[in-house]
Amino acid sequence: MKKFLGFALLVSCFLFLVSSVKADTGQYGQYGQPSVSYQILIDKMVTKPDTDQYVDNLSVSDPRFAPNQDIWFQIKVKNTSNQDLTNVEVHDYVPSYLEPLEGPGTWDSNTRVISWNAGDFVVDEEKVYFLKMRVYSTANLPSDKGLFCLVNKTDARNENTYDEDTAQFCIEKEVVGVSKVPSAGPEFGLLLLAGNILGAGAGLYIKKKF
Repeated sequence: MKKFLGFALLVSCFLFLVSSVKADTGQYGQYGQPSVSYQILIDKMVTKPDTDQYVDNLSVSDPRFAPNQDIWFQIKVKNTSNQDLTNVEVHDYVPSYLEPLEGPGTWDSNTRVISWNAGDFVVDEEKVYFLKMRVYSTANLPSDKGLFCLVNKTDARNENTYDEDTAQFCIEKEVVGVSKVPSAGPEFGLLLLAGNILGAGAGLYIKKKF
């Protein structure tokens, strides 16, 4: 009986040690090195009309943009992994009724995608980009809609990781024969300080592909 109890105790100690080693090494790779993590984070924002304030989204209860009005978008791309990221590509999917005017990359009018190579990112590095777009004129907006909302999506990727984010905004126009929808904010007009925008890195004209 004593031999049996001694053997059982030995087995129990062995199992305890094995489970402890697994728990201690679960977060580490081979030879005790930290496990490799590839992660990228993208944050897409849009300005509120008549301000230089960037927000995640604008709903129908927020101020709306008008025909021929400019809209600025801010895109933050950050390496949140524990490894450097190389050859990061960014794609912005321009919604209908917007015309890109300024920003990084190349605009493909057929696919309505702006693309650029954001390059390499060291750990925790963040890069910020700005895109300027303009709402179509009234004649080129839906004739049966006085108020509608659109979503602008952007993604960032390389061979190891991917992330995407969106920003919603709304456009208001008068519809012939229909009363104007009450505005939730001040008169339209985007007032951005040129110094702030240029200082943030905007101002490169988008190259267009036809």
